[in-house]
Amino acid sequence: MTAAGLREALTQERYPRSSAYDADWVVSAPMGPHPLWSVEALMQVMRVEPGMRVLDLGCGAALTSIFLAREYDVRVWAADLWIDPTDNWQRIQDAGVSDRVHPLRAEAHELPFAHGFFGAIVSVGAYHYFGTEARYVAYCTDFLRPGGQLGVIVPGMRRDPGPELPQYLAERWTPDFFTWLDPAWWRRHWERTGLITVDVADLVPDGWADWLRWLEACELVGKGFEPDAKMLREDGGELLGLVRLLARRTA
Repeated sequence: MTAAGLREALTQERYPRSSAYDADWVVSAPMGPHPLWSVEALMQVMRVEPGMRVLDLGCGAALTSIFLAREYDVRVWAADLWIDPTDNWQRIQDAGVSDRVHPLRAEAHELPFAHGFFGAIVSVGAYHYFGTEARYVAYCTDFLRPGGQLGVIVPGMRRDPGPELPQYLAERWTPDFFTWLDPAWWRRHWERTGLITVDVADLVPDGWADWLRWLEACELVGKGFEPDAKMLREDGGELLGLVRLLARRTA
């Protein structure tokens, strides 16, 4: 696989900022859908200001944190439970944003921050693992200032598939998939708290195709996951996609 071929596979006109990044770097630590495309899709509906304090919750290998700092000039706290913050720190230093990105190990239910500290919380490909619990949004938004934003991109469904799953889903189904919920479910789950105003709850346009293209690109360098790629091909956007959520903490 040539560098030019991988670069072509990961170049999307809809994501001009992401397409400028080295393709080998982007596929160096694949975890879920394309991290930079996901952030850029979120920033199509979300606005952050230079210098703003941003929590990247479940940052994985901190690629999203680096991207936010470089592209939007924000200060990012890159929090993850599973990835060693020392490894993330090396990536952050190599990317030249050590003055703006702060890596740490943190469990999503034990965040070590002052209430009201952040202007925004971003979570890409992670929030569904901990955020479906009824009380979590109340806990999480305590760390936002009034008017602060919560922006999320997660795998999800166009609608509830009901009790009879299509075969291509049934053969892949695991308990984790029960967190692949539809935008209407997330809107109800967040709005009923009365603590936030939901501005966006939708599917990223062609998000399923972005996800599949990413998996196929990772496969070119031996880092893909064919069962998920097969599932997305067979679904063809009928059910699966990337759910995009944006809300503001009420005063």
